[in-house]
Amino acid sequence: MADVSLKEAALIVGVVAACYWNSLFCGFVFDDVSAILDNKDLHPSTPLKNLFQNDFWGTPMSEERSHKSYRPLTVLTFRLNYLFSELNAVSYHFLNLVFHVVVCVVFLKVCKLFLDNKSSIVASLLFAVHPIHTEAVTGVVGRAELLSSIFFLAAFLSYTKSKGPDNTIVWSPIAVTVFLVAVATLCKEQGITVVGICCVYEVFIAQGYTLPVLLDTAVQILRGKGSIPFSMLQTLLKLIVLMFSTLLLVVVRVQVIQSQLPVFTRFDNPAAVSPSPARQLTFNYLLPVNAWLLLNPSELCCDWTMGTIPLVESLLDVRNVATLTFFCFLGSLLVFSLRYPGDSSKTVLMALCLIVLPFIPASNLFFPVGFVVAERVLYVPSMGFCILVAHGWKKLSNKSVLRKISWVCLAAVLFTHALKTLHRNWDWESEYTLFMSALKVNKNNAKLWNNVGHALENEKNFERALQFFIQATQVQPDDIGAHMNVGRTYKNLNKTKEAEESYMIAKSLMPQIIPGKKYAARVAPNHLNVYINLANLIRANESRLEEADQLYRQAISMRPDFKQAYISRGELLLKMNKPLKAKEAYLRALELDRTNADLWYNLAIVYIELKDPTEALKNFNRALELNPTHKLALFNSALLMQESGEARHRPEAKQRLLHYVKEEPQDANGYFNLGMLAMDDKKDMEAEAWMKKAISLQPNFRSALFNLALLYSQTAKELMALPILEDLLRYYPDHTKGLILKGDILMNQKKDIVGAKMCFEKILELDPNNVQGKHNLCVVYFEERDLIKAEKCLVETLALAPHEEYIQRHLNIVRSKIASLGATEQSSFPPGGTAAAGGKKKSFQNLKEVKNEQKATQTTIDNNKGHSKNGKLTEKNSMDKEIPRRSTQEIKDIEKKRVAALKRLEEIERILNGHATQSRSLLWKHWC
Repeated sequence: MADVSLKEAALIVGVVAACYWNSLFCGFVFDDVSAILDNKDLHPSTPLKNLFQNDFWGTPMSEERSHKSYRPLTVLTFRLNYLFSELNAVSYHFLNLVFHVVVCVVFLKVCKLFLDNKSSIVASLLFAVHPIHTEAVTGVVGRAELLSSIFFLAAFLSYTKSKGPDNTIVWSPIAVTVFLVAVATLCKEQGITVVGICCVYEVFIAQGYTLPVLLDTAVQILRGKGSIPFSMLQTLLKLIVLMFSTLLLVVVRVQVIQSQLPVFTRFDNPAAVSPSPARQLTFNYLLPVNAWLLLNPSELCCDWTMGTIPLVESLLDVRNVATLTFFCFLGSLLVFSLRYPGDSSKTVLMALCLIVLPFIPASNLFFPVGFVVAERVLYVPSMGFCILVAHGWKKLSNKSVLRKISWVCLAAVLFTHALKTLHRNWDWESEYTLFMSALKVNKNNAKLWNNVGHALENEKNFERALQFFIQATQVQPDDIGAHMNVGRTYKNLNKTKEAEESYMIAKSLMPQIIPGKKYAARVAPNHLNVYINLANLIRANESRLEEADQLYRQAISMRPDFKQAYISRGELLLKMNKPLKAKEAYLRALELDRTNADLWYNLAIVYIELKDPTEALKNFNRALELNPTHKLALFNSALLMQESGEARHRPEAKQRLLHYVKEEPQDANGYFNLGMLAMDDKKDMEAEAWMKKAISLQPNFRSALFNLALLYSQTAKELMALPILEDLLRYYPDHTKGLILKGDILMNQKKDIVGAKMCFEKILELDPNNVQGKHNLCVVYFEERDLIKAEKCLVETLALAPHEEYIQRHLNIVRSKIASLGATEQSSFPPGGTAAAGGKKKSFQNLKEVKNEQKATQTTIDNNKGHSKNGKLTEKNSMDKEIPRRSTQEIKDIEKKRVAALKRLEEIERILNGHATQSRSLLWKHWC
């Protein structure tokens, strides 16, 4: 076996790099989204065992909706990518490029078994630059082909060493072969086909048999004229070992998929559900179609499903000529390779084996597949094609007449293929470029129109996306998914009537339930989402909640394991004030999937509605055990701990909020709640920093602005609170508490009675029955020495709140003051004299002290610093004696209670208004 020299390897590396360097600038497109972006198995928080329990897309193999593609070792390499670079697409594409280089080098080593050195390099270079490989190399999910091919070729190379001197058996290479076959199969299913190639190699290459010799030996044995040669017995023994190991792998594979085939629809593979002879004629016609893509890869397409290739429904269809020609050519090559001895026939035979055997799993011969044509499955078959081309080129170049022409043609093929590959890579730059390039090749595939629409939808270009979705429904009128896409886009455009009409059309296209036949076997699981989407649309109308519930129940009746239906129904039942039934729905969903963090999160929300915070917290914790980065669980469990008021929960609440802001650094809510926790812990400077961070991210953050101003007012920084309140009231002119706090500061700190009056009058404009604003306006009238107006104001306030004792006391004080002023005037004290003025000050001192008591019980927002200044007056009158004096400690206790009550009211306001945290209706939302 010839080795690959360093120069040859360097040549291959250079050629591959020249062809695929621009693949590093491509993103995650098409199937990459499901396999990479949406696959939780890549996350370090997911147990490694899940990789061996789930399919390639992260769906449990036990679920009926699973694709049944079992490739755990490929997913493991994705996980390693994620570990080092998370979702940086460059690293994923770079690793694919490296794997392609490895395949090309190992393939060169295989070629040297059957070709001379020059022809082997030609075959390897053609394989390296062939445009058909762009889907396998530039598409990240194509790594399954790359990895499987590495172990596929390695297994074959290992087996070629199993023949010892004098035709003895060397068992260690066979053991390595079996192991490598298993590894190749765990990368992609077609890896198991290398066993067939090893069998052909053993019989026709290693032992040198031809078909006539085998037939003659068999006839002699059957006639009793001879016995089986010892060399043939050894060959049979090796083949039995190979076949037994293969059978064992097949049994294990069947057990993994639990003896269930994946569910495909007629849109994925129309021929698979077509009657005879259309099914057989179409499947046979697909073989020359694939061969033509290898011969002429000028028009490549990422998706060949649906109506891309019309069914061959008649023997008179002209396309049957292509099928017949293909089988005649293939048959002639097969006869030549099996009938005649010699190196040329052996080369052709191995090339045919590499073309045919790895393609069998995708041929629909044994089981239907979910595609019509897939370019990436031609990755291994193209190896046989390249060997055939190189072998043919060698025959031509050996003839002196054709030598120059053969070299020119070879150079032209390699150069044009390399250019095509380089250009094709740019098509994979984004989903939009990929699907638009596909539409240039094929306009009869509704899926392509849908996918362009999805790409535009992701860019929020709903109007243009709608045009492509509508075109999809025109290309394929019975495409359920296309009508669902139209409905969803209409919903995004707030055209609910049109959205409902589209969903109803999609619903009418669903297969009808047939008694005694399992419904799930006749419909794609994602098509059942039409019931979910329609129900989600109509439940926005409060009068149609029961109708929405009926749709959810209909979906569940069709598929009792339809987890999403239980989840959506649980949300609806919460909205319908039926938390117990919602709990039942979520528990049923958890029976289907106990590893779903979103379900535990939703169940926690149900327990919040059931007023059971302890159970709610347990379920939040369960969600975080399964997914430590579950953002909503982090945030809302921290909020629940914060609302509990228990100091022992605050450290953990803080840690979860810190984790949350690490995951969502641009969400101001996380920083705000960190600020609220710091306020609870009396860490004023820390609270101030968190509030400022929240406001920097969201300048109009209502609760952050108010609580920062409140923090300043509580820490003797009232003047710093004023600009914050100005910002608050600029964004929210009707913020009552902000107006009260501003008025309090203006009156007590700035002595701006006019400004304070404007604040309180604004409150009454917004809410004439606001007792707090009305009472404070009465205080302003008192400050203005308009006792008559103050009295009238207090009478009106008392009418609004007749049970508030402090208002009655204030009214008595004002009336007493009016009476004393009347007596003073009768003693010829001049109006507006010092006695009158002094009396007003004394009375207002009493009034404000009582108002401070009122703050402790009624949580009005005035500042004690202002009262202490007025408290410096030394004049006394009889009214002072009626008001009990409070000790310094009592005043401090009252202030503490006032602050706590005020913050709690603000927290309630924040929850009700939905500014600081998500409201309960938002909490009900899940991320499943």
